[in-house]
Amino acid sequence: MKNIIIVLLSLVVFGCKNSQQEQEKQPNSVNENLISLTKEQLQNFQLSTTELQEKNIHHTLKLNGTIDVPPQNLVSVSSALGGRVQSTKLLPGMHFRKGEILVTLEDNQYIQLQQDYLTTKAQLQNAREEYNRQKELNQSKASSDKVFQQAQADYRILEASLAALEQKLQLIHINPNQISVNNIKRTSNIYAPFDGYVTKVMVNIGKYVSPSDVLFELVDPRDIHLNLKVFEKDWDKIQIGMPVVSYTNNQPDKKYSGKIILIGKNISEDRAVEVHAHFDNYDARLIPGMYMNAEIEIPETQNLALPDECIVSFEGKHFVFKQKDTANFEMIAVEVGSSGDGFTEILNADNLKNSKIVQQGAYTLLMAMKNKGEE
Repeated sequence: MKNIIIVLLSLVVFGCKNSQQEQEKQPNSVNENLISLTKEQLQNFQLSTTELQEKNIHHTLKLNGTIDVPPQNLVSVSSALGGRVQSTKLLPGMHFRKGEILVTLEDNQYIQLQQDYLTTKAQLQNAREEYNRQKELNQSKASSDKVFQQAQADYRILEASLAALEQKLQLIHINPNQISVNNIKRTSNIYAPFDGYVTKVMVNIGKYVSPSDVLFELVDPRDIHLNLKVFEKDWDKIQIGMPVVSYTNNQPDKKYSGKIILIGKNISEDRAVEVHAHFDNYDARLIPGMYMNAEIEIPETQNLALPDECIVSFEGKHFVFKQKDTANFEMIAVEVGSSGDGFTEILNADNLKNSKIVQQGAYTLLMAMKNKGEE
């Protein structure tokens, strides 16, 4: 009997030890977003708290982009009839004035075209006289209708031919009214259509060019504008007519004012929308392709916000610390909106209302929580 009692007692003791060991092996369910501070930590950490506040956030949207020109201000120069380049002084980057000679071409066809014009002009004069003579004869019945109609047709054909030749001469910038037997030219000039700059030169002296060849590319800088990229999250804050202040990296103190004139309606692969702004005053130092920074003042809006110091970033997300009691704090993920004047809008603020949020010491709590997770 004694042996049986001893065995039973041994089993009971062994079972209790196993139960205690299993309980020690089971981890306590702990909220990983909670951190508790010891008395020593509370004394060493400088912590202060605040609450959500209604704030009129003054927001400045900072963007970047490049100087651009509209397609109608980029001109490719070619010759209507082609020819050999006799002379040109243009170089890339050179400034030119409206009406200035860009290039002089020469070709036999210019001589032939002027000859055809003078010949047709003389024939037209003779046909006009014959037409008027046949008209008078036909009215007095001294000439048949057939003869009069033929004279009229010859006159109309030559009249059309002369008009067509005049247009061809004007295409190569030769004034028909200045052509005479003693003033036939073998050259044709191409003139600058506006004040601007040369961006590309594709010809040289002696080169023969056809009507399909581009000789120069010109830019009219008077309508240059700023092409900015606005990311998807901000594009709905932009409106046409908003003022824009831009500056270069080399001269950040030199400001260029302008206004938004166009907002794109499609989003690019990098999730951005193109916004175009026009400068208030043209500056010759601004050239196409130049990189620019820009700032746009967004109208104030009243939102629930926290001081910037309350918000910490970790692994690409934003967090704040909500005080549970004196020594316990909970890290809560937040979605942020506009920032300005030292405050940031909190979009998901419902679970933070009427709560104390750590302001001074928020980053210290984040470091303490990270160290805790690495133990």
